[in-house]
Amino acid sequence: MTHAVSRLRDERLARSVKPFIARGSRMPRCPRCRIATSHCLCAWTPQVAAQAGVCLLMHDIEPLKPSNTGWLIADVVPHTYAFSWIRTGVDPRLLALLDDPQWAPVVVFPGEYADPERVSSQLAVPAGKRPLFILLDATWTEARKMFRKSVYLDRFPVLSLQPEQLSRYRLRRSTRSEHLCTAEVAALCLELAGDTPASLALDAWLDAFTAHYLSAKAQRPVAADDAVHLPLRPYLGVEPPGR
Repeated sequence: MTHAVSRLRDERLARSVKPFIARGSRMPRCPRCRIATSHCLCAWTPQVAAQAGVCLLMHDIEPLKPSNTGWLIADVVPHTYAFSWIRTGVDPRLLALLDDPQWAPVVVFPGEYADPERVSSQLAVPAGKRPLFILLDATWTEARKMFRKSVYLDRFPVLSLQPEQLSRYRLRRSTRSEHLCTAEVAALCLELAGDTPASLALDAWLDAFTAHYLSAKAQRPVAADDAVHLPLRPYLGVEPPGR
C-alpha cells in the first residue's frame, strides 16, 4: 500500500532528468520500507489511529533519500500529506488542504525565527477542528529558507517545541545537537495533541528503522525479541516472523 510520501517520491522521480543515486544504492532495497531486502522491516509496521494530521512540506530530493524520516511518519499516521516545496510557487493541493475546515493548521518551527505574536509553546486548537502539524522536511539550512519564503504559511500560528531530550537519530547528523529529526518532531506533536499511542508507535518505529538500516549496512543480523522490537508489538496487526 502506498502513502503520501511514497506517491510524492514517484512524482519526483517522474520529473527527474537523471537518476537519483543514493548512498549504498547497489544494495537491493525493499521498495516499501527502503531498507536492504535482507533486513526488511515491513512486517513490523505499526497500525495505530490518530486524530491529528501531519502535512510534510519536503525539500526537493528529501522523498528520494532512503534515510528520510518523513516517510516513517506516513507509515504510522493515517492522515499524513506530503508536498514538494516550490521556491517560486505553491502546489494548489496544499492550499486546498490548508483551507479544509476540518483542520487547524499550525507550523512547527523554532520560535526565534518567527514574529513573537505568532509563537506559542502550547497547542491551541479551536473547538470542532483537528490539529494539522506542518513540518518542513529538509536540512536545517534549507528549512530556514523554506520558512522565510513560504509566505502562504504566515497566516498560521507557530508551535515552538522545547524538547528535553537530544536527538536519537543516527543516520544523518545536524550541526546543532538540539535539533531533532522530522519523525522525532512529529512524535512530540502527536503527544501534545493527545495521540499518545501514535506518538509512542512512531518513536518505536524510528528506533526499529534505524536499527535495521544500520544492521543492514554493517551486515549484522537483527533479533525479533530485542529491546528495539518489543515496543512495536502492541501496534502490530499480525505477529511478525522471527529472525
